[in-house]
Amino acid sequence: MLHDPARHETLTPSAWDEARARRAIHDIVADTEARFDAKRWWPVHPLDQEGDDTGVVETPMYHGAAGVVWALHYLQDAGAVRLARDYLADWEHLLAANGEWLASQGLEKEHASFLMGDTPIRMMAFARAPDAGHAAALHALIAGNAGHPARELMWGAPGTLLAALFLHERSGGDAWAELFRATAATLWQQREWSEQHGCAYWTQELYGSRSTYLDAVHGLVAAAVPLIRGRHLLGEEEWDEWRRCIANTVRRTATVENGQANWRPQLFGTQREADKKLLQFCHGAPGFVICLAGFPGDELDDLLAAAGEATWTAGPLAKGSNLCHGTGGNGYTFLVLYRRTGDPRWLERARAFAMHGTEQVERDVARYGQGRYSLWTGDPGFAIYLWDCIRAQAAFPTLDVF
Repeated sequence: MLHDPARHETLTPSAWDEARARRAIHDIVADTEARFDAKRWWPVHPLDQEGDDTGVVETPMYHGAAGVVWALHYLQDAGAVRLARDYLADWEHLLAANGEWLASQGLEKEHASFLMGDTPIRMMAFARAPDAGHAAALHALIAGNAGHPARELMWGAPGTLLAALFLHERSGGDAWAELFRATAATLWQQREWSEQHGCAYWTQELYGSRSTYLDAVHGLVAAAVPLIRGRHLLGEEEWDEWRRCIANTVRRTATVENGQANWRPQLFGTQREADKKLLQFCHGAPGFVICLAGFPGDELDDLLAAAGEATWTAGPLAKGSNLCHGTGGNGYTFLVLYRRTGDPRWLERARAFAMHGTEQVERDVARYGQGRYSLWTGDPGFAIYLWDCIRAQAAFPTLDVF
């Protein structure tokens, strides 16, 4: 078995109901707006509190106020909701608060981080007012992060590589394309080779230790997102080398059983870690499918379909509806496969997970007395998943769209 049944729930047999999905989006947004505090942004959920520190103000894109602001305005721009106020108008306050959060965590050198630092906040401000000051600040952040030892999406160069690509797509500026190519070249030079596994990988210096993650947040496959999407900015030979590298590592590290596929978190991780049999976006098959959504050609299609079957067989995640390690994130697996194949069975499965996740949101609000105000780990991110199920599209927040 490729998953741990204790980490999953039995799928509830609720039929797809678009009206219910729309109500859930409305309810999540209305609750999020009602709980906004101009000084403290949004209350931290009990599941996100660490130790006895209940006074912290969480601000990062991943699990804090920046991500909630992004999600709310994304849903409004997409036509899903109408907001009661402009949450991005006070972006300078948010930027300052995020700097305070980084300092409180001993992360003063991590302002460039794509999911935890200042880069995404400045990107939102730049999208609204694309002036030279924002551009210069973003260029400095991204360029300064090219050699980051984490070599992963959340803190390292793969995350700011994606930021450079989004900025190039928005503005068309050559400076962003050059920054993209330079960062990609640095990452290529940093790759290592495993004779044991016959594939390339990176070593991440992360959280005070050295790791060899493969996954969709901290690993090599996360870097595939900007490289695949931005391959037109690379030379033909350079992209072909990346294509062969990515495909080989993905295939050589897959575990395939009975037509299903999953991946262990680390290339050289411990057996104890491998025994966890994680099957979620951040570690496991769903993240591989989502990060490889735009991989050209069909050479990985068999593995992607097998990963989808493993995700469906495992069922919704017990950790709730969220994107990173919950039912919504796993549901994007099916939306991606629907986009790649056109097979309506994948859309049906995505919508089945949407209904189950809606029940998880309702259940958790009743249990904790509040919503979970976070893009990657909470309700606003799941609301975006519901919206994508309604429109039958796959656009994973901050990976596929910004």
